[in-house]
Amino acid sequence: MSTPTARTADGPGEITVRRCTVTVVRRGGWSWGPDPHGLVQQVIDTLPELLADHFGPQLTGDGPDVEITELVTVTVRSGGPGWPGRTHAPAEVHFAPVPMVEVPGDAPRDAVSFEESFTAAASPWAEPTAATLFGELTERGELDALLALLPEESLQAYVLALLGADDTAAARLLTELARRTRAGRLPELLPEPLRTKVAGAGPAALPGLLAEYVTSSDYEEVARLARSLAGGHDQAAPELAPQAAAAAAVRATEEVRVGSVLPFLLAGPLARIGYLDAIGPALAAVELAEDAPLFASAVAYKVLGVTARGWRRAEQDSEAAAAFAGLQPPVPEERLTAFARAVRPALPVLDGVLALAVCRGHDLTDPLLLTGADDGLFLVDAQGMFPIAWAADLAALLPCWQACGRPPVLICDGPLPPGTLRELASAGVAFLTGVRPLRGDPVTRLPWRTPLWTGAAQQLSEPRLAAELPGHADRFASLVTALATERRAVPLAQDSGLERTVTLAAGLGLATIAWRLWRGRETPDPLLALSRFADLEATVRFEPDAVRVRVPMGRRHTDLLRGGLLADVPDVVWLGGRTLTFSGG
Repeated sequence: MSTPTARTADGPGEITVRRCTVTVVRRGGWSWGPDPHGLVQQVIDTLPELLADHFGPQLTGDGPDVEITELVTVTVRSGGPGWPGRTHAPAEVHFAPVPMVEVPGDAPRDAVSFEESFTAAASPWAEPTAATLFGELTERGELDALLALLPEESLQAYVLALLGADDTAAARLLTELARRTRAGRLPELLPEPLRTKVAGAGPAALPGLLAEYVTSSDYEEVARLARSLAGGHDQAAPELAPQAAAAAAVRATEEVRVGSVLPFLLAGPLARIGYLDAIGPALAAVELAEDAPLFASAVAYKVLGVTARGWRRAEQDSEAAAAFAGLQPPVPEERLTAFARAVRPALPVLDGVLALAVCRGHDLTDPLLLTGADDGLFLVDAQGMFPIAWAADLAALLPCWQACGRPPVLICDGPLPPGTLRELASAGVAFLTGVRPLRGDPVTRLPWRTPLWTGAAQQLSEPRLAAELPGHADRFASLVTALATERRAVPLAQDSGLERTVTLAAGLGLATIAWRLWRGRETPDPLLALSRFADLEATVRFEPDAVRVRVPMGRRHTDLLRGGLLADVPDVVWLGGRTLTFSGG
């Protein structure tokens, strides 16, 4: 093994390791851990870090770039002094080095990086549109499920955005608006001759008649009908602060050191569920595609330092958030606040994409957790604490509960809106809670060592759920405190929509990291990822076609690499379609 780029204390040189002995000592029992067969590979993975530490006094700068260039033979002996069992013959395991390619001496030193040499030629990036997103949802059969989660304001905004680009999807959104209108009032809102056709054909023919109307009418006529069905919501978005427009310029070429790599680690998990692909189309529908970096910075603030006094940020947090968003620091707070007002109609689409993804992966044997937070209701999956939705009332959460397969719900301590237990009971939700009910709530007390209540109609008396409730409640309360109370993405905004949306996104990213890394050895919790990676620094290099994040080699880098959390993330919308890549060093 050699370190060809190492610099010794006496000047440039090379350290070659011809023989290296690594002793693995087992302590505290007979077990070799959860994966004994992978122990040898773990030793190989940690060799570069061990060698770098060993030769630290002889090296200067950031240390060597350790590479395994020769065949490595690991000899495993199962016996020895004090070994109580029978001694077997040593076993040898061989690891071949990665073939190395010589760079021509006359080649420019920085012509191409090692990562770039494996990258295929990038195709021109096209800015995504709302029609692209809704077309993909239609292909996956999830459009109707998403429409059920959208409020009238969002439905109206996306009808207007889809007209002329995808009339079929626009007609389906218009049909959803019509279905939500009271039957007695619907004829008053329909224009002639559509009103006469609907009256003669009946409600079942409404989708086809609206589709025909959308394709045969001009934009203004359909837009007028959409506004009427949505209750006349005004879609005029407030202008963003013009004095901060220069701050939205995406970095082109630059290298910066950030105090926490955690915001960048969220990109992969969010990309896997299609959330990253939905950001651009969602913002484009409300003419905010160019402000995608502001959305990214708000997500980043959710996993950085605590917001002092509810609004003050540390300088290193501002720098890390700006780097994640591709902006020059700091991101102006007034611009974030204006963006929070303007983006409100687009947020339910992003929330819906996230909710449907989590609901698809829900295990029917596990409960959901519900608590009150920020004048609303927060719903998560108990297994892994994956956030599902955060809404102002229970009616907005019921479609998510149904998409999860109608599992039992554990209600945790928190400021629940009045009437929550009654609404749960009337919706047929089987729930269990330690929260003391109000007079008139339709609940029954269970014979348990602590006060517990369940719905009178849909009684839930499983001892397993009763025993798990306190632990779930403690973890849920800690999650709400850390992400919703202590860390504020847009502290000056009066509307909490953006705050809730980025909390859900950051929470899902953290939960995915914890689930992939630690579910086999401890209870996965998003706060484990927050605490263990918050101080992991990184170097970020901005290039014309990519943004490269270099994470220091070590145990945490190894864990992330083995967990598949350092994979490339292509077409990041707030980086102008550039690819986000990760490497160690």
